[in-house]
Order: sequence, then structure tokens, then C-alpha cells
Amino acid sequence: MTEKIQTTVAEVMSPDVITIEATATVHDATELMRRNHTSSVVVNRRNPDDEYGLVVVSDIASNVLAKNLSPKRVNIYEIMSKPVISLPAEMNIVYAVRMLSRFGLSRGLVIDHDRNLLGIVTVRDMVLRNLGDIEGE
Repeated sequence: MTEKIQTTVAEVMSPDVITIEATATVHDATELMRRNHTSSVVVNRRNPDDEYGLVVVSDIASNVLAKNLSPKRVNIYEIMSKPVISLPAEMNIVYAVRMLSRFGLSRGLVIDHDRNLLGIVTVRDMVLRNLGDIEGE
């Protein structure tokens, strides 16, 4: 493994990001997750100066189900993580994995230079791609 991996986050990310408004309910989010076979939803910014939020299944488990709250009565903004780590599309996946690992995160949002959402990338996807690139040498 003497050559450096040149794969960018944009090459590995999933562009099909499911988004939701912060005022939606947890019930709405779980329905979106179920329909789209995903374990996370990105919470839209209120305006260009705002930051994106993120809700993953474990947030719902620990902040709603474990507390015996009704998913129809809890809003997304009450349980979302915000701000979330955003990765530039041109970032090398080696550095992206390092950054996410340092913060104990499994995924990050991929953004362009104007901070527009382009996709989402997981550590799993980057690691599998990185190993595939190394083994393909």
C-alpha cells in the first residue's frame, strides 16, 4: 500500500438523500425511512445561513422509543443532531474517514462550495471502496 488512494468523497457518496423539515414528526421521518429503505434523513436548512441536521434510527430509538414518547407528538428538531459534519465533495476519502472516525460518526453530508447538499457518505462505503481500490492494484 505505497500509493495514495485518490478517490474523492463525491465518487463514493449516495446522491439520493432523503430530506425532511425540522417541524415534521418522528412518525413522518420513520415513514420516509421505511419507504426509502434508509436509516437516516437529512433535516433541511431553514435558510442559506442555517446548517443541515441529521436524524438516524438510533436517535429515534434512544430519544423517542426508549423514553416511551409518541412518535406522532415529537418533532424532528427535538431529536436531530445539528450541526453535522459536512465534507467537501473533492475531499479524499482517506481524510474523510479519518475525520468521521475522530468524531465517532458513521456518516457525513457531502456539500459543494456553496454549501448545497450533494449527497451523503458513510464510513462503510468509503472503507469498502478504499479496500477495493487497494486490492485492485
